[in-house]
Amino acid sequence: MSAKPPAISETMLKAQFLEQLNGRVGKSRVHESAGRHVSGAAEYIDDKTPLTGMLHLCPVLSDCAHGRIIHIDTTACFQVPGVVRVLSWQDVPGELDIGPLAPGDPLFAKETVEYHGQVVLMIAAETPEAARAGALAAKITIEPLDAVLDVEQALAKLHFVEQPHVQQRGDADAALAAAPHRLQGQFHIGGQEHFYLEGQVAMALPGEDGAMQIWSSTQHPTEVQKLVSSVLGVTQSKVTVDVRRMGGGFGGKETQAAGIACHAALAARVTGRPAKLRLARRDDMRITGKRHPFFVRFDVGFTDDGMLHGVVIDLAANCGYSLDLSGSICDRAMFHADNAYYLGDARVTGYRCRTNLASNTAFRGFGGPQGMVAIEQIMDAIARQLSLDPLHIRRINAYGGEGRDVTHYHQPIKQNLAQTVIGQLADSARYAERRAEIARFNAQSPVLKRGLALTPVKFGISFTASFLNQAGALILIYSDGTLQLNHGGTEMGQGLNTKVAQIVANVLQIPLDAIQVTATSTGKVPNTSPTAASSGADLNGKAAEIAAQTLKQRLVEMLCSLHQCPEDRVTFGNGVVQVNERYFSFADVAMLAWLNQVPLSATGFYKVPGIHYDRQAGRGEPFYYFAWGAACSEVIIDTLTGEYRLLRTDILHDVGQSLNPALDIGQIEGGFMQGAGWLTTEELKWDNNGRLLTDGPMSYKIPAMSDMPEVFNVSLLEAHANSAETVYRSKAVGEPPFMLGISVWCALQDAVASVADYRRHPMLDAPATPERVLAGVTQLEADDDES
Repeated sequence: MSAKPPAISETMLKAQFLEQLNGRVGKSRVHESAGRHVSGAAEYIDDKTPLTGMLHLCPVLSDCAHGRIIHIDTTACFQVPGVVRVLSWQDVPGELDIGPLAPGDPLFAKETVEYHGQVVLMIAAETPEAARAGALAAKITIEPLDAVLDVEQALAKLHFVEQPHVQQRGDADAALAAAPHRLQGQFHIGGQEHFYLEGQVAMALPGEDGAMQIWSSTQHPTEVQKLVSSVLGVTQSKVTVDVRRMGGGFGGKETQAAGIACHAALAARVTGRPAKLRLARRDDMRITGKRHPFFVRFDVGFTDDGMLHGVVIDLAANCGYSLDLSGSICDRAMFHADNAYYLGDARVTGYRCRTNLASNTAFRGFGGPQGMVAIEQIMDAIARQLSLDPLHIRRINAYGGEGRDVTHYHQPIKQNLAQTVIGQLADSARYAERRAEIARFNAQSPVLKRGLALTPVKFGISFTASFLNQAGALILIYSDGTLQLNHGGTEMGQGLNTKVAQIVANVLQIPLDAIQVTATSTGKVPNTSPTAASSGADLNGKAAEIAAQTLKQRLVEMLCSLHQCPEDRVTFGNGVVQVNERYFSFADVAMLAWLNQVPLSATGFYKVPGIHYDRQAGRGEPFYYFAWGAACSEVIIDTLTGEYRLLRTDILHDVGQSLNPALDIGQIEGGFMQGAGWLTTEELKWDNNGRLLTDGPMSYKIPAMSDMPEVFNVSLLEAHANSAETVYRSKAVGEPPFMLGISVWCALQDAVASVADYRRHPMLDAPATPERVLAGVTQLEADDDES
């Protein structure tokens, strides 16, 4: 066997290797699973061929928001044909509590139940139907205890899952006292159901020596591994978690997927048989937490022209019964209480309120949207009080100018694009002209009223829990020149695998179809961070780039040694490696490396540099950089019914130097609509006993195609590469576009305010459902009649 295969001719290279390689960084490339998605061929956990002897699980849930368990009778469960086992807390061999950051989340209720929908028992049966029938047969007697179901009640009682936190800059009270104008107010921001297309699901296969293989629809495989091992009482090395893809996550599968996997693993351990738990949609919505609802109070001062002069904001998060991730989520709401505005002397306080509801959890934006809604409400309220255009108030308060580029938590803003995105979008969307047109329309239309709003976004990128800002990757090159790529991120439809593959293809200059991205596995990349906080491409892409560069350097050194040349005489391009005047295919180089005993596997590791936050002082630099954007939305409302339509939206968004423009635009469009849905149609309702009433698509309305704007223009901000040293100077795009939906909510309030000739602000709670829009119109008309 020759140790040095012959070089191929340049003519052959042109014919064989110079194919179209349009999948590199910066190019639009179709999602790697797009064909499988649209054809139905993409495999999810529930699509997997059932394992021999597999049991199906169904939970038995509490029907009380807070109570003491008096008696459990499972006799009738075993009378259902096919029921094999009824599991409870007594069957857990290891730790019962699966709290992600602090105790408080038992896998099963033990002596008390803390919310309506908490898991008390788990039925294991031969079929899903038998499991469901067995669950309905269980009888649980619960003695009710006092329950706290309202966030204002929890705040008044100082009922917290974690102590309040304060961020402040300057003397807000003194600034308020000296302000020419002052305004106070309060309002509620609703929660949001994740409503992923693929619900919570996991499958477990027991192995020898206590090993457990888990397939989980999770954004955090390592946390599933950690908690399954804790519940089973085994080491983490005994548990392997695989995630090929999720049918949506949006934060709902960051922590709360772990419990589903733990139940499947426990059933597999106790019975010795494979087990699967796929929650029915109604059970899913009852068991799992939502986006945190917030209660907001504010006291702001401002000058005659609308510039802020003292700001006090209280953000009270409804956390549900346990901590989960509420501490970090509330922190991020506080970090984003400025949005894109310089607050000056300010004090922002975050309260983590405990209620007897399902423990609320991560959701796209992770608290940031709630903080931004608070300050945008303030911007509009100031505009109404001063009879000024809301865009004027936003522009005059936007970051920029001497001494006006530091946040209220003392982080300098190093790449300030606030005025840039606002100005460019105001011009391209013809804001001034349309504002005048709408004023004329509203003056002549007694029933239908139009509204317009342009709102900016500044979103910090990094995990607020700084230790999570790390990632790993593993690349294997085979002797035929193809690669397997594995990284710690998870694919949930956002195109992460495509982007990471593009990065590796760019480093090695090979076709994208030569790279096979394999399922995320704790058996390949250990101790991963969740795919959340918009960090998937930033962290995992950088780790994969480092691994690819390591392999490339090994190949370069080998070729230099074989051909006695300096490194600058070796170049990679379009699947071809040039050494001096000779050309080799990448496959030939890979074979050459194998023959010369050069290692063809490499790991990459990346951690974000330079971020820190002193929690006690409430100051630091918790974010590596900021992503910017702006949206201008126009709506029309019917003042007799409160119904409305979204007429047009223009978006300009900052993604730095885009890794894949097509995927980025898709994320922007989807994020905007999900944000608009949160603030318009998606309303969560509970009864007086804490039972979720909106527990399915019949009662909970996510946006449909008919809710899309009739005119929808999306553009990427050009010529502004990321100033931070991210992978190819790109910026995160998962979460920031979500907050663009705030423009729709502000436009609805603008339309309502037109009823009172813009002299008063309606101060609508979110979501601005037709009922709330109608109530706002009615209130402003009544106020006019009284005056």
